[in-house]
Amino acid sequence: MTTQIGFIGLGVMGQPMALNLARAGMAPVVWNRSAAALAVLGEAGARVADSPAQVFEQARVVIVMLADEAAIDAVLGRGTPRFAALLRDRILVHMGTTSAEYSRALEADIRAAGGGYVEAPVSGSRVPAQAGQLVAMLAGDEAVVQRVRPLLSPMCSQSFVCGAVPNALLMKLSVNLFLITMVTGLAESVHFAQRQGLDLRQLQAIVDAGPMASAVSKIKLAKLVDGDYSVQASIADVLKNNRLIAQAARDAGIASPLLDVCHALFGETLAQGHGAADMAAVVRAIQTRSSD
Repeated sequence: MTTQIGFIGLGVMGQPMALNLARAGMAPVVWNRSAAALAVLGEAGARVADSPAQVFEQARVVIVMLADEAAIDAVLGRGTPRFAALLRDRILVHMGTTSAEYSRALEADIRAAGGGYVEAPVSGSRVPAQAGQLVAMLAGDEAVVQRVRPLLSPMCSQSFVCGAVPNALLMKLSVNLFLITMVTGLAESVHFAQRQGLDLRQLQAIVDAGPMASAVSKIKLAKLVDGDYSVQASIADVLKNNRLIAQAARDAGIASPLLDVCHALFGETLAQGHGAADMAAVVRAIQTRSSD
């Protein structure tokens, strides 16, 4: 592998993703605002940078897995002369989740600076990230996408080319709409069974054995039955995704009635102080709504 890769953003998803690159022998150049995550990557064979600028100095392709649009702009120095200096002759791979409008504008700015851009949001939470089983959706200039695509294989079991920017992010929002409504429905099912005095282990066995079972349902149902809300995809992050989907739907005049209910429930769960818990903790808002 001749292309040097950079990776910025070693959070819940970013750290296992970058670890998979390091374990594949790709020696990514990594940077993160907190030092603890950097130590783990250094031990795995990654090169630890002192700053984002050092990542761009050493890597031709730089992946960013950052929390939001403001974090991306801050790291890239967008709106300052530093932005063009960093991005010239570099390819930025945006693997997080932002609005489609933001991504479209970022691509235009990077092209104006003489760089390349690929949208590459992923489907999957921390467990698939650890296993290198994420599913990537790619968008951008065809030649640039094809250059980047094989570099993602240590992190992603499959990748799908979705066309021009921002189609990959719009596809990710479509996938997440299904995820959010599915997990919320599963939480409501468990709450209903619990309040009816049913055996939750039996419910789990029946759902797992039936036609509605999936990798996601099995993981989230186990969490709900065990009361285990250790984070894979947090309430706060899912609410952010919910807001992005809702805004995109409103902008396009698309009805999203199920999503709107989920939006309210995740907002209530966050307000109860469960923002750092796994998305299965949305059951807390459903429990609160139930009459005693």
